[in-house]
Amino acid sequence: MEIYFISTILAGALILPLALKTCFPYLWTDLRHVGVFLRILFKYVAIRRRRPPFFALDRFLERSAALPDKPFIVFGDEAYTYADADRASNRIANALRSQRGYEAGVSAALFMGNEPGFLFTWLALAKLGSPVALLNYNIRSKSLLHCFNCCKAKVLIAAAELKEAVEDVLPSLMEQGVTVLLWAQRCDTPGIESFSDKVEAASDTALPPSLRSRVTLRSPAVYIYTSGTTGLPKAALVDQNRLLSALAVVSTYGVTSKDVVYVNLPLYHTAGFVVGFLGCIETGSTIVLKRKFSASQFWDDCRKYNVTVVQYIGEVMRYLCCTPKKLFPYILVKYDTERDEPIRDASGLCVEALKGETGLLVSKITDIAPFVGYAENEEQTERKKLRNVLKKGDLYFNTGDLMRIDKDNFIYFQDRVGDTFRWKGENVATTEVSDILSMSDCLQEANVYGVQVPGHEGRVGMAAATLKRDAQFDGSKLHDHVVSYLPSYARPRFIRLQSAVEVTGTFKQMKVKLVEQGFDPEQIQEPLYILDDRVSSYVPLTAEIYSSILSGHVKL
Repeated sequence: MEIYFISTILAGALILPLALKTCFPYLWTDLRHVGVFLRILFKYVAIRRRRPPFFALDRFLERSAALPDKPFIVFGDEAYTYADADRASNRIANALRSQRGYEAGVSAALFMGNEPGFLFTWLALAKLGSPVALLNYNIRSKSLLHCFNCCKAKVLIAAAELKEAVEDVLPSLMEQGVTVLLWAQRCDTPGIESFSDKVEAASDTALPPSLRSRVTLRSPAVYIYTSGTTGLPKAALVDQNRLLSALAVVSTYGVTSKDVVYVNLPLYHTAGFVVGFLGCIETGSTIVLKRKFSASQFWDDCRKYNVTVVQYIGEVMRYLCCTPKKLFPYILVKYDTERDEPIRDASGLCVEALKGETGLLVSKITDIAPFVGYAENEEQTERKKLRNVLKKGDLYFNTGDLMRIDKDNFIYFQDRVGDTFRWKGENVATTEVSDILSMSDCLQEANVYGVQVPGHEGRVGMAAATLKRDAQFDGSKLHDHVVSYLPSYARPRFIRLQSAVEVTGTFKQMKVKLVEQGFDPEQIQEPLYILDDRVSSYVPLTAEIYSSILSGHVKL
């Protein structure tokens, strides 16, 4: 009997793992992620309890003290240790303190590309207790001024190569009494002061902590901009507490001080700044900084710098599949693209999308996953909140992403809702592009939308536009105009001329029918043009060009 009993136990022990794997294929994965979540929670609580209050900057100061000679930033043939970065940021901070128009603690805007100076300047401003707005270096004119004003900054620090962009908005900045500093040895433009020469002459003496004594966990740390789903970019306020929670998450990724991290995403972006830059500070690793992503140079760079960690973006929603739904609740709800709103049942609640159906991704707003909102924009903050989703009184965050979940619970991005579409990994706000097109010499009004192109992810920009009275369509001038005011990913590749832009009864531009018609010259009887960078003009879209696009011979 005893032998039989032991045999039964052994058999059960052998069968149990197989049974669990069959009935609960993701059980062990879920348990591992529960463990990861608990480690994040414990680390975050421990940081919050430190006195005096501990901030992301303090982690850098710890690293520079413990690892002074360790390479921190590699940029081309240049290399900077943690101690180098500490001294460089001290010089910048001391130069700022002596600068007329700047006081420690006031908001500042950083208008720079990916370069070590960007990181050193942020560290300097953090040492001075100043919140920093991270401006997209692709924006120009109206968008640039809007983004600057969102954060109520008193100082604009810009890279030398962005001087012309700054000069475009300089009159408005001068009216507001903004101090404009250019990373250059000299500047002859009235209203813009050179800054490189001041930094070189400044001391690298450490800054007294008293300069940031008023900073609390609820104080704004950075403003990171998002195009959202409507209108101009909005400033998402990230406070010191959110940065600490992000560092707690990053610390569980398995990256160590021995790793070399390749950062080629823009530093004004959350992934580049928080995960790339601050993540390396948290782990004490080395950053290989790249001005911009280059597919042809990517693997050569990885070999050259012995890169061990790269960032992955574009299909980041896959990470949600590895997050246990009991920790961060999210669902897909059916969405009416014509009405531009979620579909609701007779009781007023949202209708959950079935497996395989495309739906709007919404995430429950909780203490663990809060939504702080956008700076100085209560209306847009409220628009991102979705109420009465599964039950009366609940509150969800509207991501603006249309997704699809397959039978294995893997999530796939499909499209953006409303007045935004995604192309080349970037969100394009159609209202902003419409405004830019309407500023041209020949176009009166433009209805901008995204159309699908076989073989390409996302949607490429297209505009149905009307001509100004007595104006002729000039493809060359329009090309020069969009190149001057829009980044490459936001430039409409197709222009369709109409006698009038169709609107709804509430004067909203009609897009659904236009999107369905696409850019097929066989289906569109109106004049149709394509952006041809080879001749720097919009040229007629012929059937031959259309076929070449479909076959992949013409790249967009």
